[in-house]
Amino acid sequence: MADFPFDIVLFDLDGTLVDSNRDLTPAINHALAIEGRPAVSPEDARHFIGGGAVKMLERALESSGGAVSPERLQELSTHLLEHYWAHIADNTVPFPGCIEALDVLEAKGCKLAVCTNKLEGPARMLLEKLGMDGRFAVIHGGDTFGHANAKPKPDMLLDAVEKCGGGRFAMIGDSSYDTRAGRAAGATVVALSFGYNDVPVAELDCDVMIDHFDQLVDALERL
Repeated sequence: MADFPFDIVLFDLDGTLVDSNRDLTPAINHALAIEGRPAVSPEDARHFIGGGAVKMLERALESSGGAVSPERLQELSTHLLEHYWAHIADNTVPFPGCIEALDVLEAKGCKLAVCTNKLEGPARMLLEKLGMDGRFAVIHGGDTFGHANAKPKPDMLLDAVEKCGGGRFAMIGDSSYDTRAGRAAGATVVALSFGYNDVPVAELDCDVMIDHFDQLVDALERL
């Protein structure tokens, strides 16, 4: 345990710990239908995720006919979130190998935290429904410190590290929001090639890229 190089491991949520696109795509399509727009495919929706629900819907609208007014965007975002919260864990599951990797990190004495741009309330709700909430010492959402301080700003990461007692820490994520926040916080950054990458995988600024959670602990031990 004493030889493991990290005291704290921070995780993004959507596209990192869990495959939530299974429930986000229907919520996106619910909002699009209200606006009279065509549905998007789950594969397309993967690339809209990141930066929170409003940005996700904004990307979906732009791809399906163009932007709407800021007021309408907020109305549609409310419809999206109402649908999503009602079905938040209908189909969402942890990515393969995720739970096993968390088990190993906990056994090595790491404190774990979630730093997501998902609103804190839904993030906690989802983790609770999946039986994962008790694993994390801290759960921060995109509104925890105000939307202006969400990732890629480092605020939630730095606060999570402080609440976990400090020490060497790593940030695990799948998007540029995660990698940029990790860099700004001074974290070692691990990117996932299988998540909801908002930019080409090769453009993610990270110390190491992994293709499966089975590779996470070994990757951290090498860093």
